[in-house]
Amino acid sequence: MSNILSVMTFLPILGVLLLLFIPKESKGVLRGVAMLTTIATFVVSLPILTGFQTIADYQFVENVPWIAAGPFAMRYNIGIDGISLWLVILTTFIMPIAVLSTYTAVEEKVKEYMICLLLLETGMLGAFISLDLFLFYIFWEVMLIPMYFMIGIWGGKNRIYAAVKFFVYTMVGSLLMLVALIYLYFLGTKAGITDFSLLHFFDLKVDPATQTWLFLAFAFAFAIKVPMFPLHTWLPDAHTEAPTAGSVILAAILLKMGTYGYVRFAMPLFPEATHQFTPLIATLAVIGIIYAALVAMVQEDVKKLVAYSSVAHLGFVMLGVFALNEQGVTGGMLQMLNHGVSTGALFLIVGFIYERRHTRLITDFGGLSKQMPIFATIFMIVTLSSVGLPGTNGFVGEFLILVGAFESSLRWWAVIASSGVIFAAVYMLWMFQRVMFGELDNPKNQVLEDLNLREIAIMVPLIVLIFVMGVYPNPFIEKMTPSVKKVIAKARIEPVATAKVEAPVAVQPEAAPVQPAADKPAGH
Repeated sequence: MSNILSVMTFLPILGVLLLLFIPKESKGVLRGVAMLTTIATFVVSLPILTGFQTIADYQFVENVPWIAAGPFAMRYNIGIDGISLWLVILTTFIMPIAVLSTYTAVEEKVKEYMICLLLLETGMLGAFISLDLFLFYIFWEVMLIPMYFMIGIWGGKNRIYAAVKFFVYTMVGSLLMLVALIYLYFLGTKAGITDFSLLHFFDLKVDPATQTWLFLAFAFAFAIKVPMFPLHTWLPDAHTEAPTAGSVILAAILLKMGTYGYVRFAMPLFPEATHQFTPLIATLAVIGIIYAALVAMVQEDVKKLVAYSSVAHLGFVMLGVFALNEQGVTGGMLQMLNHGVSTGALFLIVGFIYERRHTRLITDFGGLSKQMPIFATIFMIVTLSSVGLPGTNGFVGEFLILVGAFESSLRWWAVIASSGVIFAAVYMLWMFQRVMFGELDNPKNQVLEDLNLREIAIMVPLIVLIFVMGVYPNPFIEKMTPSVKKVIAKARIEPVATAKVEAPVAVQPEAAPVQPAADKPAGH
């Protein structure tokens, strides 16, 4: 199917149209339609995975005229490569789980809530597949609106504050990115570029001074979305106040928009500026890793603890991406997926216990493993995954990130960042110990019911992925490797150390005839 990406992206909009004709009192039907829509979207995305070829080129491309007004020309230009493939699959995989988690958690304004979820899915998918800068910006803004309403309407007692803070932070970054997009477009028109196609701007020569300012505008917008220290303060508030499904989507997918933006746009578009700011960004990433871990240790709210753990984990992703070598970037991309699975699962677990006790304070629990053995087992697996235990998905990504950073110019940053692994074990295992073990002396905890079939069904796919990605991550890595190499090449990065070792072996038999090499231009 030539337009499979469009079908997948806008199928949730069809679900929204169906929801508009269903009475708001029919809560079961509303949930069912939203659930079936997200499942159908996931099923439609599977042929994209099975039909994807392990090459660096964009695939399933659709490119048609869209808007033409004076000098501005925007095209509906979409496609995926190995970098966006797994993020698209992660999005379609998480959304049915998020919808299923709302069946008992959301009882008010169910119709509006389901509409927000489906609109959010279209926005996220559109951002990952956009190959037109203007189209990407449109989807980037579309994501902001439903999440704002989800936090502001269905959130906790401080939901208005959290929603406004989320909106203001994201909007400021978005406006800076829009200004940079427009300026970049006018630079392109002078070089003969007639639209906003990302592929055209990859070859645009921009002077280093201009690159610096454009990179800063993009980097600021993406840093807010990651979020990086010190622009992270909106995230704990948004996570704490958001409903469970909102927190799951925010952690699993929305935060990846920032790290994806660096890999897809900032690094290949502005390579000189990327090198210039690598030490600064790596420093902020390492500060975020350690700072967020230390703050997580003193949290009394389980959900806020998990929120700060996200800041630390995304710091590792940024460190890997800006190692600017194959191991680091691959590890960063893999850790995006790992974080989406593990931290999404953690927020679901917090939601389960909050529905039963209506509190998230660690001091209100203790000894739950005696009363809820299934819950305790699943919680333990997800906790160990978040810590990065070998055999779980969290280990592979962090290992590749630290190896890549250590082999790059960020060696000492990697050494310092490795302490974050230890800190993660401290705050996660200490939290798990206080919640799950000890005396079951609180009467309210003594009557808690273990996970039901719906909740087990929510967690099983995530548990399976934790072990599959931890034990055999190669299929995930193989599909993204050509695209990762292409991004590194566009940023004009030196080959990784392993490539330098293999190159003489490959060319040694033909080393004697040097005449063809003389025809190549200098610096080839």
